[in-house]
Amino acid sequence: MVHASVAQSSAGPEKAAGEGLARREFLLEIRDLRLVFDTYRGIVKALEGVSLAARPGEAVAIVGETGCGKSATARAIMGFVDPPARVEGGEILLEGRNVLAMSAEELREMRGRHASFVFQEAKKALNPTATVGSQLIEAAECALRCSKREARAAAAEALANVGLADAERIMASYSFELSGGMAQRVMIAIAMVGGAKLIVADEPTSALDVSIQAQILKLLGEIRQRTGSALILITHDLGVAAENCETINVMYAGRVVESGPVLSVFTEPAHPYTARLLAALPSPERDELAAIPGTVPDLVAPPPGCRFSNRCDRATDLCRSVRPDDVPVAPSHRVACHHPLRGAA
Repeated sequence: MVHASVAQSSAGPEKAAGEGLARREFLLEIRDLRLVFDTYRGIVKALEGVSLAARPGEAVAIVGETGCGKSATARAIMGFVDPPARVEGGEILLEGRNVLAMSAEELREMRGRHASFVFQEAKKALNPTATVGSQLIEAAECALRCSKREARAAAAEALANVGLADAERIMASYSFELSGGMAQRVMIAIAMVGGAKLIVADEPTSALDVSIQAQILKLLGEIRQRTGSALILITHDLGVAAENCETINVMYAGRVVESGPVLSVFTEPAHPYTARLLAALPSPERDELAAIPGTVPDLVAPPPGCRFSNRCDRATDLCRSVRPDDVPVAPSHRVACHHPLRGAA
């Protein structure tokens, strides 16, 4: 079932970040991002050299287990890096500008106008003491630098664009008066009201039921097609990534271990972790799910080599001692593994 979905979603030309492409083609490019958290136990090495990219109009998925660094990467893109988190190195280039070098004023100017963020749980992200309209109008004023009257018109248009027709009633409501699906649509309207070229959606459907999930994902796809904006979709659901994205980045313990076109990664996984994730998907061909043995390593003291080596049945002394480089195995398909699976090349 997953392979059929992947084939359908990847019918168009591959848009994955690959070698030999001019950097100007990328709307977003993350290079060797390293981020840590200062904790009472020590320094948690949360992101270890994360690199990925997205072109205008491209939908890019970041998938992996809980705690792998998906949300930390998403928040870093928006400049949401506050203590105890801190960046130790790398670059996040948005339209050629390094987000990590921006001042607080430059970050405020960037958010909403150039990049926007869709939070995981809209009802927690929205202010329950302010009306939806006041929050949406404020977002429009900040992003568009317009009058309140113009911002109100832009807010009503944004609500209509996300399928909420009764704009006046919605704008007069508070977030606790809305359903989960309506609140998430409002959150997307706030993200899009400034005409952002990049949407970063952090698990935007995890708190919604299945039918509403499908509506929200369809809405994000329609917005991307209509506006030409790029989408970074953070999800733990491989099916969601397959149905809605052209490119996938598989993260494990703070590193992108495999990346490439969805069809290529799903049909010929090169990293043992990716293959294990796919094997764990429900299938009518298997009576039991293939769970991944072992546990994620402690990121206060991660292994010096491959971070998956303690759970990998292909691991050698080289894997346990030397960090693998990110190497190509197919056009636009890369893997960080000393011993890529056969058939990937």
